[in-house]
Amino acid sequence: MRVQFCGVRGSMPAPGHDFERYGGSTSCVALCHDDARAPSLLLDVGSGVRRATELLAGAPFLGSVLLSHLHWDHTQGIPFFGAGNRDGARVRVFVPDQGDGTSPEALIAKMMSPPSFPIGPEGLRGDWTFEPIGEGSIELEGFEITALEVPHRGGRTFGYRVADAHSALAYLPDHCPTDFGAGPDGVGAYHDAAMSLARGVDALIHDAALIAEELAARAVYGHAAAEYAVGLGRAAGAGSVVCFHHAPDRSDEEIDAIWARLGEPPGLLMASEGLVLDL
Repeated sequence: MRVQFCGVRGSMPAPGHDFERYGGSTSCVALCHDDARAPSLLLDVGSGVRRATELLAGAPFLGSVLLSHLHWDHTQGIPFFGAGNRDGARVRVFVPDQGDGTSPEALIAKMMSPPSFPIGPEGLRGDWTFEPIGEGSIELEGFEITALEVPHRGGRTFGYRVADAHSALAYLPDHCPTDFGAGPDGVGAYHDAAMSLARGVDALIHDAALIAEELAARAVYGHAAAEYAVGLGRAAGAGSVVCFHHAPDRSDEEIDAIWARLGEPPGLLMASEGLVLDL
């Protein structure tokens, strides 16, 4: 499995010189099988999805999108996905079921329709479908997907485990583990869903928008500390941990400082746009 990081920022894009090395585009991770040249599965479609278009080198996207939840920074790239919004594309978008009977397309239209945006989902070119996803396991694009609900704020949120015959990846980009209590290290509980998704994976991509001393003031928005990401990875036996969803005001130098304070243990990475992992 090849994992390509197209957008690693959280909450809103962060352009400018202070964010050049890690990147300022919001959440999007592209996956493909080892023998494929183009990604067929996208995890979220924030503004980083423009880089996914570059990976397709002019070809239309033929694949699926898993949305972890419906906040702007994970969906705002949908109409700007050039490889998907074109003739010949086939895009299946899986939208977390909110449990209130609202259709997946109607949920997307809440952020993408007039007066907030010029067109609605029905205006996208290509063959787009919007389908609900709930907890459980499905097969998509040759990957085995497990979806489990994780605590966040403002709508139902899933973490995903993606596996093929050779490797496994866990993706928890927005996660508020303090909702289950302080846990053994004071930064959140290693609850059943998080452990199940992360156990034994080759790589854990995890929300690291905060650091421990920021939790009291900023956890209200539903995020985790970098210390928690490292601790969960260690407890679950993950091969590597990738700190993800960097806060929009976190400069390159500040991310470097967080990496240093965590001790730069083997297998710890700070997500950056353009990073590629071959699992």
